[in-house]
Amino acid sequence: MPSALVWFRRDLRVQDHAALSHALQTHQRVYCAFVFDTTILDPLPRRDRRVEFILRAVEEVAAASEEMGGGLIVRHGDARLEIPRLAAELGVRSVYVNRDYEPTAIARDAEIQRRMHGAVPGDTAAHICLDFKDQVIFDRAEVMTLAGTPFSVFTPYKNAWLKRLEPADLQSWPVEEYAAHLARPGSDATLPTLKDLGFEPTDLGELRLPTGMSGAQALFRDFIERIDDYAAKRDFLAVKGCSYLSAHLRFGTISIRQLAAHAHAEASRGAATWLSELIWRDFYHAILWHHPRVATQCFKPAFDALRWDAAPELFRAWCAGRTGYPLVDAAMRQLAFSGYMHNRLRMLTASFLSKDLGLDWRQGEAWFAEKLLDFDLAANNGGWQWAASTGCDAQPWFRIFNPVTQSEKFDAEGRFICRYVPELSRVPQKFIHAPWKMSAAEQAACGVHIGRDYPAPVVDHAAARARTLARFQAVRE
Repeated sequence: MPSALVWFRRDLRVQDHAALSHALQTHQRVYCAFVFDTTILDPLPRRDRRVEFILRAVEEVAAASEEMGGGLIVRHGDARLEIPRLAAELGVRSVYVNRDYEPTAIARDAEIQRRMHGAVPGDTAAHICLDFKDQVIFDRAEVMTLAGTPFSVFTPYKNAWLKRLEPADLQSWPVEEYAAHLARPGSDATLPTLKDLGFEPTDLGELRLPTGMSGAQALFRDFIERIDDYAAKRDFLAVKGCSYLSAHLRFGTISIRQLAAHAHAEASRGAATWLSELIWRDFYHAILWHHPRVATQCFKPAFDALRWDAAPELFRAWCAGRTGYPLVDAAMRQLAFSGYMHNRLRMLTASFLSKDLGLDWRQGEAWFAEKLLDFDLAANNGGWQWAASTGCDAQPWFRIFNPVTQSEKFDAEGRFICRYVPELSRVPQKFIHAPWKMSAAEQAACGVHIGRDYPAPVVDHAAARARTLARFQAVRE
C-alpha cells in the first residue's frame, strides 16, 4: 500500500507500539512524526518539567528510529493544522495513531479527521486511523456488565477484566522485524531545544528522574526486584515501595502490556496487588470514555448540588504546604519539589481539601493537573472524585481520613515529614504528627514555636468532619 504516517502522542517509544506495528506491516514506507502542540504548550508556565520530560523522550524516539533506518519528523504548532499539512506534504493517505480518551483529544482527532479528507490533491480517501488501542489493556466497551452497561464499581470491573483476559491481550506488538519499511524524514528530523519551544530548563536533572524509554526500563528492572514486597510496603512513605513508573505510563515510554504481562505472570501477592493498580487505571479510562461529563461534573449527579466553601486563604495554605498538619504539608511540598506525590498522600491531601477544608474537589484537581509530572486526566479525576465521595466506587462520604492517624500509621517515625518539613526535624517523635500539642516549654526545647516557625492547624479536624457530614447529609435529604 502507499506510504503512511505514524503520529506519536502519549506513546513515546519504538517497542511494542500498536500504531507503528500496524503501519509497518501494512505499508512500504512509514514516516514517523511528533508535534509539540501549541494548544497544549502555550498555556503552561515557561518552566514545566513535563515539557522537558517529553523532549528527552522524543530525543530517544528519534535516535532509536534512526538506528532502525528511519527517523522522526518534529513539528511545533497546532496539531490540528500540522498533521493534515504534513500528510499533504508527504502524500500519505493514512495517518496511524494510538487512541486517546480525553474529551479534548477526541475532539481534536475528529477535527483532524475532517481536515484529512482531501488533504492529498485528487485523493478523497485520505483518512486518519483511530483504531489502535495502546495505552490500556481493555478500552471503550470491551469490559461491560452482563446487561451491557458500563461498570461503575471497581471490584466487579476487575473480576470481569481478569475473566476476559487472554494471553493475546498482553502480547507485544512487533516493530523491529518490520523496520525496513521506516522512511527517512530528511531535514524535518531536526529536534528543537527547550528554548526553541519557548521554555526554560527545569530541575528535572537534579531530581535524578530517569527519562525516556531507557529510563522507564531501568525503573522497571529495579521494581521487578522489589515487586514481591509491593503489597506490604506500598503505603509506607519512608520506604521504597512503589514502582515510580507513573510518569512513564502517562507518556508511554513503556508499554502497559509489558507491565501487566509481568505482573500477571508473577505468583506473589505483591505482583497481584500491583496488577490491581494497573486495572484501576483501565477502569478510570473507561469511566472517562463512557462518562466524559466527569471532567467537569460529579459522577454522581446529586452531588453537583453540594455547597462547597469559598475560602481562598485555606486553598493557598493547602497549596503551599502550610496547613499545620505535618503529613499533609509534607505531601504538598513533595509535589512542589518533585512533581510527584505518593498515592497514599494523593488520597489524604484530596480528602483534606474536600472534607477538612470544605473546598470544591475541582480546585484541588486543577492544582494537581498543573503540578503533577504524571498528570493524567482519567486517573486524576477518578482519584479526586473517589476521595471527595462524588465519584464512582467512591470513598463513602461518611468516611473521612484523619490526617493525624494517617500520619501515625504510614510515617510512624516522621522520617518522611522531616524530609519535606525540615522545620519540624527537632520535634520529638511523639509530637511529630501533631506538634500543636506540645507545651510552650516543649516547643522552646526543640526550637519550634507553633504559629511562628510552623503554622497552627488551619482547621480543627473534628469540627471539620462534622461540617462535612452535614454538607453531604443535606444533599442526601
